[in-house]
Amino acid sequence: MTEEGNRINFDYKALGLKCGFEIHQQLATKAKLFCNCPTELRDDPPDVVFNRRLRPVPGETGIVDLAAMHEWLRAREFVYEGYSNSTCDVEYDEEPPHEPNQVSIDITIEVAQLLNAKVVDEIHVMRKTVIDGSNTSGFQRTAFIATDGYIETKGGKVGIPTICLEEEAARIIETTQTTARYRLNRLGIPLIEIGSSPDIHSPEQAKEAVFKVGLILRATEKVKRGIGTIRQDLNISIKNGARVEVKGVQELSLVPKIIENEVKRQVELLKIRDELKKRNVDLSKVTSDFSDLTHLLSKTQSKILKKALEKGCKILALRLIGFGGLLGREIQPGRRFGTELSDYAKVIGGVGGIIHTDELPAFGIPETEVDLIIKHVNANKNDAVVIVADSFDKAEKALKAVVDRARQAITEIPVETRRALQDGNTEYMRPLPGAARMYPETDIAPIVITPERLSAIKQKLPELPEDKMKRFVEDHGLSEELAFQMVRSKNLKFFEELIETYKVSPTIIARTLESTIPELKKENIPVENITVNHLKQIFVLVENNKLVKEGIPQLLRELALFPSKTADEILKTLKLKLITEEELEQLVQKVIDENKAIIQSKGPRAAKPLMGIIMERVQGRADGKLVSQILERKLKEA
Repeated sequence: MTEEGNRINFDYKALGLKCGFEIHQQLATKAKLFCNCPTELRDDPPDVVFNRRLRPVPGETGIVDLAAMHEWLRAREFVYEGYSNSTCDVEYDEEPPHEPNQVSIDITIEVAQLLNAKVVDEIHVMRKTVIDGSNTSGFQRTAFIATDGYIETKGGKVGIPTICLEEEAARIIETTQTTARYRLNRLGIPLIEIGSSPDIHSPEQAKEAVFKVGLILRATEKVKRGIGTIRQDLNISIKNGARVEVKGVQELSLVPKIIENEVKRQVELLKIRDELKKRNVDLSKVTSDFSDLTHLLSKTQSKILKKALEKGCKILALRLIGFGGLLGREIQPGRRFGTELSDYAKVIGGVGGIIHTDELPAFGIPETEVDLIIKHVNANKNDAVVIVADSFDKAEKALKAVVDRARQAITEIPVETRRALQDGNTEYMRPLPGAARMYPETDIAPIVITPERLSAIKQKLPELPEDKMKRFVEDHGLSEELAFQMVRSKNLKFFEELIETYKVSPTIIARTLESTIPELKKENIPVENITVNHLKQIFVLVENNKLVKEGIPQLLRELALFPSKTADEILKTLKLKLITEEELEQLVQKVIDENKAIIQSKGPRAAKPLMGIIMERVQGRADGKLVSQILERKLKEA
């Protein structure tokens, strides 16, 4: 392992890295999946509010899912908010689901065909137990649409074994240890779920694969755009490690970093396991023998502990035999093994966190008090002591969670679901769900997919992104970099319209949309004032040889500042009328005559500074290519 800057470089092949992804993308339909309510989000005050509690039920196998049981043990109450004119009894779980939205099924089939997948003959809807409050019914409806798909990456083929259509979850508004508040206008939006095989063996291959699927989704022009409309989950494991699902990766750029950091976490956890074995720490030594330090620390100097005592809290301690020094060991950048234990205590016990002796003295706890604590619990230098201050029940529950996680550290890395953090790290959420949470949906009849329906969709498939890029390069002269930028741009459709309409270099059009306007925005020019008509007017001027590409930035700047004017009016005001070739010849010669010293000192390299002087005097009234040709010729003649 080596570290370069903020990146961690592992020998991923030697580590046996396996990675897969699940992409969840909202579809751009007018109605929700199981009712006719609109799919637009609202932030105005709701006029429907009700409370629920949810409980787990056995799945089709007769077993209660571990993740569902975990949520139930948290004993939270859920508050739901809705709107009488845009949410209905289906979202409130007071009415059975309606027939599935057929448009969303067709979009999912279209995506499946673009991913080389085989669509099922008959769609069956399943219920997936989810009792974290994100669905009023306690389950999410999911329909399996296609299988056996794949995409090609530089690192090889990545299988796509599952493509599903499901209902989006409710939107979380606020959460505490005892309650969670959800808004229901997001619940039920059609969501396509695309799951890959664990065929990915490096962080960069994962980024490429996720990006490729994202481009294919965009190519349909039938998916929602913007923050929160698409999210990625990553399944990551290494040899001798465990499969971990990382939920909620919002940004593509975070994909490699999250994988790197999760690999580091598992590598470090394996080192901790090996160290515990060297210390002869076994399961029999990690027990739930808690000590009550409330009386011992009644006169503590720590403001944190003093405040807890004033609230009537108890201070409980746990001795972890043989764990001394390990809780302070870093397992992810900026996160230690003690942080991992704290995550479990927070999620399962509902406490604010833990304090442990590897980080003491700190938090206002002096060394004298640390010695008292260590002596009270009979700990030695090879042990660690974990402290929790809260109500007795919560503190006890939190320390039991710490014991369970510490016991796992001795034998294995736990299989679990973790939450993606913005810094590229992850934190514990819950146990990894399994097949036990699935059971049939009895309110929706199977849907037969006919060959005629498949054929009709196949005939209208959009051009694949890689084919579009190739066409942009070979037929329209874009560089590979610009073609790549254009394919992923929100301006793609407009770009294709412009290159078909105007006899203007596609490169000029692409750079105007993707470089010039963004650069003006960085200068705080109000580019939002530039309209589609303004751009069309500019390309008419270029087409008719009234404007060269060098004059486009200046013209756009003025249009942004004075949007009521036309491009032609501003062109006249700015005096951007093109200079003749004869005038250009004279200007170039004049610059050469004025700068003979530069020519003598730099020789052939004088062309670059002279070009800059000429273009500054031209001020967008001549084509740069023509200027360069004239300058090159005259320098040879000089």
